Amino acid sequence: MKLLHTSDWHLGKRLMEAERLGEQIAALDEIVSICEEEQVELVLVAGDVFDTYLPSAEAEEAFFAAVKKLAGDSRAVVLVSGNHDDGIRLAASAPVCADEGVYIFGNRPVCFPVGGNRPVKVVASGERYLLFENERGERVYINALPYPNEARMREGKSDESYSERAARWIEKGNAGYDGKTPYVLLTHLFVLGGVTSEGERGIDLGGARVVPPEVLPKYGYTALGHLHKKQRVGENAYYSGSLLQYSFDEANIRKCVMLLEARDGKVVLEKEIPLNSGKRLVRLEARGVADAVKLLKNYDNTLIELTLQLTAPLTAGETRDLREANEGLVSLITRVNTDEVRETVLRSALSPEELFGQYYTSKFGEDAPEELKTAFLALLEEEV
Repeated sequence: MKLLHTSDWHLGKRLMEAERLGEQIAALDEIVSICEEEQVELVLVAGDVFDTYLPSAEAEEAFFAAVKKLAGDSRAVVLVSGNHDDGIRLAASAPVCADEGVYIFGNRPVCFPVGGNRPVKVVASGERYLLFENERGERVYINALPYPNEARMREGKSDESYSERAARWIEKGNAGYDGKTPYVLLTHLFVLGGVTSEGERGIDLGGARVVPPEVLPKYGYTALGHLHKKQRVGENAYYSGSLLQYSFDEANIRKCVMLLEARDGKVVLEKEIPLNSGKRLVRLEARGVADAVKLLKNYDNTLIELTLQLTAPLTAGETRDLREANEGLVSLITRVNTDEVRETVLRSALSPEELFGQYYTSKFGEDAPEELKTAFLALLEEEV
């Protein structure tokens, strides 16, 4: 049986003021084509399908259209909520979606019905797991753990570390595992050693919600979501990365999906398949407005961060000339006499951690202590 691992769609996410939903829809259509070409039977989505708890109607419409296409007439789709998703809201449609071959795990435990007439069907299920079987009798066990914290798992504070709790939550999803069937842990976690991107929020919470690779099962494939850079973090544990380039430090990183195969009692990574959809992100640098305008005109269908070296501040007319040279210019950083740095970055583009840091500095004239930032982010996480 062939499987496909994807994550971190972040439907509705913008880059500065650039709308990207059209790019996201094109990338999801490309994944559907990959599924058909590679004869994928089971699609795994490892969380953060939306960028906010309250996505726009257009983002929700894109989501339901995408999962319906991914399931098609013959495939199954399993999805867990991420830290950007409202797990309750996302899973509200789970009973209806299951009839179409789409299985959504949100905050609340759910047991999906077994059987049905689809080629890939559920033959056993529990609160945190599904056992699939195709028409050839091949089976795959899915341990599904949505992004967990104490509030989402409805647990109070205790002496257990987060790693100990995560291990216990993972083990709960093994309730129906026989130890022989090809196995996947599908989850949304920050694994120690993982590399973050500039566009991600302060997801490690000062290390409060980071798990070591040793917590992950060694007997199967771990399909991870959370980090936007494709990477391996364990013996058989991978982040597939985000759907599109969402920050400029990912400018040279090609996005992809993971094609897996269940064979000989194991689930293994067969290959990474690059995604071609979406605008490229580029970082450019120029000296003077005239050189910058010439440079900008060389880049079509891109989103651009431009660092501009100047001897005097930009005038309104020069700023207009730069914007007109390329509509993809979304971030302009000016350096005047190499001392003064001005960035055209809106508050809406900043993470909660960055906003908190700016506020603290404005009030007290110094950087916020790390323990205070950690407490703030932990409180914010509990609220959502």
